[in-house]
Amino acid sequence: MPAWTDQLRFAYQPVVNLATGSVAALEILARPEDGAVDVLASARRHPELDVELAALAVRSAARQETLLPLHVNVFAATVAELPALTSLGKAVRDVGRRPWEITLDLVGPFTHVPHRSLLESVAGLRDEGYRICADGIGDGDLPLRLLGDLAPDLVKLDGSLCAGPADDRGRWAVVSAMRQLCEQVGGLLAIEGVETERQYAAVREAGVQLAQGHLFAPPARRPAADIYLPPAGPAAVGGPPAPHGPPDGPPVAQFLQPAALLPMSASAGAVRSHLTGFPAVSGVLLVDTDGVPVRAIDRDRFLLSLSGRYGHALYADRPALRLADRPRTVGADATAWQVLDVIAEGDRVRAGDDVAVVDERGRCMGVVHLADILRALAESRVEEAARLNPLTRLPGSDAVNGEVDRWIAEGRAFALSWLDVDGFKQVNDGAGFAAGDELIRAVGRALAAVAAREPAARVGHIGGDDFLVLAEPQALDPFAEAVLDAPWSAGGLPVTLSLATVVCPPGSVTGHRQAAAALAPLKKAAKALAGASWVLGRPDTERTELRRGTLARVPGPAGPPCGSPAGHGGVRAGG
Repeated sequence: MPAWTDQLRFAYQPVVNLATGSVAALEILARPEDGAVDVLASARRHPELDVELAALAVRSAARQETLLPLHVNVFAATVAELPALTSLGKAVRDVGRRPWEITLDLVGPFTHVPHRSLLESVAGLRDEGYRICADGIGDGDLPLRLLGDLAPDLVKLDGSLCAGPADDRGRWAVVSAMRQLCEQVGGLLAIEGVETERQYAAVREAGVQLAQGHLFAPPARRPAADIYLPPAGPAAVGGPPAPHGPPDGPPVAQFLQPAALLPMSASAGAVRSHLTGFPAVSGVLLVDTDGVPVRAIDRDRFLLSLSGRYGHALYADRPALRLADRPRTVGADATAWQVLDVIAEGDRVRAGDDVAVVDERGRCMGVVHLADILRALAESRVEEAARLNPLTRLPGSDAVNGEVDRWIAEGRAFALSWLDVDGFKQVNDGAGFAAGDELIRAVGRALAAVAAREPAARVGHIGGDDFLVLAEPQALDPFAEAVLDAPWSAGGLPVTLSLATVVCPPGSVTGHRQAAAALAPLKKAAKALAGASWVLGRPDTERTELRRGTLARVPGPAGPPCGSPAGHGGVRAGG
């Protein structure tokens, strides 16, 4: 070993899963002592030294006898220049680890790194099983385009994003936007530097899934046995408010726990020693040489089998396969609800068993516990219920706006519609509030019934008599027919509704605010028409299309032609 290794020590900082409240991994941090202060600077200039440092980190972790996955820092330039990372790979094999238990935290600078070489090297490392993290995002030089091309398994935000005031809306909007990017590329969002309980609450509210910081546990020479986790606040454990959560539940990767893996050839005695040596382990997966789960062993049933009068004599020296079950697995892109489906379809005796999460090659990435999944789904349902309008039980504008942003990010065409009751104040004054409330409930039920037949559509009740509808452009007619062609009344008084729609082709708007701004004049035009009305337009033109309504009531200033709503280039009559 080079002499400088005698002055090099390593510290371990837990990476905390905010969904489960558990330690998901350990980041290994090099801590040079006197006489080795220039090692890290030298590693930045010399890729071979950088890889050797990473290998030493893995060997150091092996001496700590931890089952937790590891995060190892490597400069991006090193990965681009030495794609095989030979010393690291040898260390991983020597200590009995597997590449998919190692996350490579790619550290900048990125400016002068050849991007093609970096992407090719990352692809090769992924093929071996390593997970990739883009580190220091928010205070470095990683271009957004390169970040998208990397599609990392984990995006780790720099601690500077935590350091500002907890009410800094712009700062937390950036964090929330990064969560959205992670969802698009299939990764998780982490942040460093969580020091206070207010920062903890803020990162959870913004949708961060993994976190590090002195609040939980500082870096230490030995892995922390316990971490501090503040009491859960109002934010949903499953993630941020509605705009970020996919409709079919939070991603299973958000609840990933370390897996205890042993080879298929392991004896029952070896499994027993493993379980008694690690009391927190709820089960063991027996894997083949590629890391693919072949059998699963539940802790309680296994130890019960060996505790019988002749259990140890019968099984101890025999293959553990005899006491194992077929593993239950889900892909890394599965959702929490899909995990429940897997559990529901299995044997009732195994309802509480862990479910293995595997990558595209079937290699085990970790396990998820049923208790974590149930708690997160229950809390997400509570949060969802809290966001529903008490009158119609429909979500508010935040849910629809979040879906609009998602569709824009995916490059999808969409139609955003606004609907309200004409003269609703007069309806309440003439028929009474109870009749007005019943009318709103009926309109909400009509919209929800159509949305149930249009899986992509989303309906929101903004408040009062205002509704938002997000749908594919070709799915507009069923909504219009349900609310405009039906007779409505309140307390025996006839009532009409107005509908305004902005159709947004891909790339025509950058976010839900711009779509709402394009919808505002269409709303004004629809309200200016007599009877049930529907006006449709696009963000890139002032021309509107009249789908329902009578032009006679439209105020016409001197300039525009008769029948043209003010502020528009003209109205084209529609069906």
